[in-house]
Amino acid sequence: MSRKCYVCGKVSGVGNKVSHSNRKSKRRWHANLQAIRTKIAGKIKRIMVCTKCLKKGKVKKAI
Repeated sequence: MSRKCYVCGKVSGVGNKVSHSNRKSKRRWHANLQAIRTKIAGKIKRIMVCTKCLKKGKVKKAI
């Protein structure tokens, strides 16, 4: 599974890690993704969803 939100499409961000001496190296900020089971088209499927979408109630968990 890719590191991408199934609902909103949120992905990792890229930027620089900056030290005290102002040297820069690349780093990534990962989206807070959770693997959940949900019903899609009548079938239970496991998808990656960001916590923002879970809090907003855009996805219902399958029990």
